[in-house]
Amino acid sequence: MAGKRKRLEALKGSAGAGLALLVLLAIGAYAVMGPTGVLAWSDYQQRLEQRNAELAVLEEQRDALRNRVDLLSPEGVDPDLAGELLRKELNVVHPDEIVVPLK
Repeated sequence: MAGKRKRLEALKGSAGAGLALLVLLAIGAYAVMGPTGVLAWSDYQQRLEQRNAELAVLEEQRDALRNRVDLLSPEGVDPDLAGELLRKELNVVHPDEIVVPLK
């Protein structure tokens, strides 16, 4: 009977240690294979490079728009841009100009 109790107590102790080991293995597996784990880093690096490329394109567009806004500022409108916009939007031409359709 004493031998049975010793075996039962040893089994309980090893079951707790085994359960703790399984929990640690699950945490380790999640740290390696989870959505923010070590294996996902390469995917994050690729996404970061894509986003940086998109950011560069958007910054170029923003700079072009900022330049256009500066040229159209009420303090001093660029006469070339104003003439271009008038011709484009209102179909206005000078009497001495010739319109050549490109399409």
